[in-house]
Amino acid sequence: MNKIVFIDSITNDERTQWIQLLNEALSEEHIVLPEQVGEETVHEVDIAIVANPQPEDLLRYPNLRLVQSVWAGVEKLVSALRSQEFSRVQVRLARLEDTQLSISMAESVLAWTLYLQRNMSKYVGQQTAKKWLQLPNINSKHVRVSILGAGKLGLASLELLKKLDYQLSCWTRSNKQLDSVNHFYGVAGLKAMLAQTDILINLLPLTSETHRLLDKEKLAWLPLGSKLINFSRGSIVNTSDLIELINKGHIAHAVLDVFDQEPLPEDSELWSNPKITILPHISAPTNKKTAVKIVAETIIAYRKEQKWPECVDLSLGY
Repeated sequence: MNKIVFIDSITNDERTQWIQLLNEALSEEHIVLPEQVGEETVHEVDIAIVANPQPEDLLRYPNLRLVQSVWAGVEKLVSALRSQEFSRVQVRLARLEDTQLSISMAESVLAWTLYLQRNMSKYVGQQTAKKWLQLPNINSKHVRVSILGAGKLGLASLELLKKLDYQLSCWTRSNKQLDSVNHFYGVAGLKAMLAQTDILINLLPLTSETHRLLDKEKLAWLPLGSKLINFSRGSIVNTSDLIELINKGHIAHAVLDVFDQEPLPEDSELWSNPKITILPHISAPTNKKTAVKIVAETIIAYRKEQKWPECVDLSLGY
């Protein structure tokens, strides 16, 4: 029976659930933890299933060929695999591509877009202050919503937002054709799009090019009173610049689900800012059952048909 090593940095309960589900779905494989692989058998391991692992732990397996993540975010692994330390290792990396993940993200995008559109954060504050005041209501067809990124998560979100007739725009690295969506690309395109945005939603992957992309200069391209949702990675936004623009009143509100450090430290000033909504990285959680089905199908196809899954382009970072 083939051994597949499961490498992670998650809780014991989560690990147990993943192992049980994976062993049930992969009856011809044996899913084991690193401590269950002796030094005399490390060369037998050619597949690793990972959940936010320490990248250096992969170096223990000299014949590793496929690393399958059970999460969509793999930037830490991408960075490691590009390094000189991994130059001798011929490994391909597959991120989780789950339709359910796209649905979950689209639902979150819609929910928190409505939260900002319908002034829900202000009503929460009014309740605390026992203040009865009806705020102006803006119809969705008059709200300009822009998404950064047109991967599977971005496209699913755009399709759901279309149902409410928002004025939709999208920005990507290169030119694309999108139905019923104003498309922008490049630096000039980013500036043009931000200038006509009421609610900006970040769904970009974290790469060397997107790191701190949303700094003071670019956030200031947004109109006065605009709002931000960050559902991808915290490091794409310069947090200190965002706080400055929020405190100045240029950005009216930000919904943040991702941060440079997670969990968000208790002493972070973000917690107490009334114009910032904090979420604990819940916009698109992995569904274990659907994820395991996809991972199992990928590994079976790899074993029986020598079929590689769609893997991350390390030069692009996604």
